[in-house]
Amino acid sequence: MRMGDLNKMMKQAQKLQAEMARVQEALGAERVEATAGGGVVRALCDGHGELVELAIDPAVVDPGDVAMLADLIRAAVNEAQRSARALAERRMREVTGGLQLPF
Repeated sequence: MRMGDLNKMMKQAQKLQAEMARVQEALGAERVEATAGGGVVRALCDGHGELVELAIDPAVVDPGDVAMLADLIRAAVNEAQRSARALAERRMREVTGGLQLPF
């Protein structure tokens, strides 16, 4: 391989790395939402899957059935995190052109 080709490949790799870093940073500002129980529990995550907000309709809070509330919270948070992972994968595929690179 010629030195010019190697330099070109290195510049392309650096550009790709910079673009991936930019996307990772932008994911922190992205938001995905999921609900459970017909919308009585709402979870909002950022593009990294971190829980940003959790809203619970007071009408669903029953001290006699805390387990149901816990299940609804878990379902909403898990779905929001799945959506965040899918969003991150889509954004990275846009950058990498479908290359299977570790994020």
